Amino acid sequence: MLNFTSFLKLLRESFRDLLPIVLVIMFFQLAIIQTVPENWLSTTIGLAIVGVGLAVFLLGLEVGIFPVGEGLASDFAHKGSTFWIVIFAFMIGFGTTVAEPALIVIADKAAGISAGRIDATVLRMVVAFSVGFAIVLGVWRIIKGHPIHYYIITGYIMVVAATAFAPKEIVGLAYDLGGVTTSTVTVPLVAALGIGLASTIKGRNPVLDGFGLIAFASLTPMIFVQFYGIFVYQFIDASQIVVPALVDNAEAVAVANFDLLGILKGLANVVIDVVPILAVILFFQYIILKKPIQNLKEVMIGFGLVILGLDAFIVGLEMGLFSVGETMAFELTQYDNNFIIYSFGFLIGFSTTMAEPSLTAIARKAKEISDGKINDFVLRLFVALGVAIGISLGSYRIVVGGEIVYYIIAGYMFVIVLTFIAPKYIIPIAYDSGGVTTSTVTVPLVAALGLGLATNIEGRDPLIDGFGLIAFASLFPMLTVMIYGVITEKMGIKGQHELEEIHLDELRHAMEDANNMNLSTVHVHGTEKRHSYQMAFSAVHIIVPQERKDKALLAAKESGATGVTIMEAHGMGLSEMDNFYNRLESQATDANLMLIVPTKQVDDIIYNVMHKLDIVGDGDGIAYSYPISHLKGLTMKSCDI
Repeated sequence: MLNFTSFLKLLRESFRDLLPIVLVIMFFQLAIIQTVPENWLSTTIGLAIVGVGLAVFLLGLEVGIFPVGEGLASDFAHKGSTFWIVIFAFMIGFGTTVAEPALIVIADKAAGISAGRIDATVLRMVVAFSVGFAIVLGVWRIIKGHPIHYYIITGYIMVVAATAFAPKEIVGLAYDLGGVTTSTVTVPLVAALGIGLASTIKGRNPVLDGFGLIAFASLTPMIFVQFYGIFVYQFIDASQIVVPALVDNAEAVAVANFDLLGILKGLANVVIDVVPILAVILFFQYIILKKPIQNLKEVMIGFGLVILGLDAFIVGLEMGLFSVGETMAFELTQYDNNFIIYSFGFLIGFSTTMAEPSLTAIARKAKEISDGKINDFVLRLFVALGVAIGISLGSYRIVVGGEIVYYIIAGYMFVIVLTFIAPKYIIPIAYDSGGVTTSTVTVPLVAALGLGLATNIEGRDPLIDGFGLIAFASLFPMLTVMIYGVITEKMGIKGQHELEEIHLDELRHAMEDANNMNLSTVHVHGTEKRHSYQMAFSAVHIIVPQERKDKALLAAKESGATGVTIMEAHGMGLSEMDNFYNRLESQATDANLMLIVPTKQVDDIIYNVMHKLDIVGDGDGIAYSYPISHLKGLTMKSCDI
């Protein structure tokens, strides 16, 4: 909803997401490096712009894009047209990825250090096309009901095969772009599409089939970008050799360009990035579904906010997070103790992931549709742990050197092994977790850290070694989440409905046992003793006219009854019921004899009463019985006991 309160809430959440990063940076800057950076004012302003821009951007998403996008996903899921679902899936994947702010920043960085071979716009189009293709493939899997691991394992094999032919300058970048693509814009729409389809199509399970689209969107860019790299490094010559300057002091900062022409140019670029999403939504809403957009005014305002927020976000990243990451990387490399670098990577990874809004949303959805079997907070802990380990290991690779492909292939092998060990319900969620973790806040800082380390460590190439940290941050959460699934399975953790079924089974068994053998407590006649033992008791009711009461009592006593409760009753037959208002009588005409006896005596008592009073013949009366439980207070003779 578009109001100031919503904006304040998003602003608070945006700065909350930034707070863990700020605390980690302050700790290392003040406690480890023990200096105050001279560019602290520029960095602070940049971080503030990032927070405000992110809040405006998210408000625009909630008001303008998400309601319309989720409504379209639901409408197409119910429409049942495979053709239009596939087209819509491709356009959503393509449109949201083109506008992904983290991808814009990484593509610009890659173009700047590739000696002119990589074009930022072409690279973004390649990635966007690969994500569109991935969403189509994922939707097709849901429609057909195929197990996800067949697709993922095949994708890993293709990634490794492409790596064997791709130039080493493109490998790390390609792996990183697999994690960059699924972030603030993409995740909610893609997740809504997958879960909506799985919930609508008969025979599909939202847990097993609904998740997984994000995993596809993380996998295919690695393949497509490597093929793009093969092309550009084979056929395009370097137009200019760009040697990244070493960051030799804390004064190396990004300076924002605040001139009017620069602001308008940046704003125009953002408009061009957001237009594809708007075009996709309007086309499918009005042309295909032929339905008007509700609250059109708010939707258009939302798109305007998305544009303004995205522009501010990109400016703030350049001023704040990138300068911080590069400066911190330089400062940390000046120490002989590499453990400080690994600790910084671990804490940055863990803190940013725990505050990641996309992960929080996916974790809550996983808990909801898994019937509580998955704990959302514990899931986030395991994902954050995976990201932290991944960034630490990625930092280790940059420091000591080594080909990234060996690390990634080893990680994939562990993923494949765990896929066949982990419970089925956790596998799609684990695959998706790898894409959700790399957010618009995390990516710039992690990428800057990797590029900064590769720039300032002797013998490292920023293009070859600088990229790859995001790939590690995307890979390891898959491992930790599947381990979480194995642990929960070993611990026997159940969902709410499973627990209810177990409880109901226990109750049914208990009731059956109670009906078969009730623990009854009776008084022993002539003593002050009580005796508890297991025996089934029943209540026998004999309803007869008052004048036949004594005869019924005598027949019951002859059959073993030892006590009776006599109640007055008034009965009417079928003829009296036709006009009972005129036949009501104030005096009781019948006697209701209630006998509590061991169940084994019921047949004899009822048979004897029916025979002696001729109830089944011409005599008046009725006799019936029912089992009772929890009997207390009955008095019996010791010989009967």
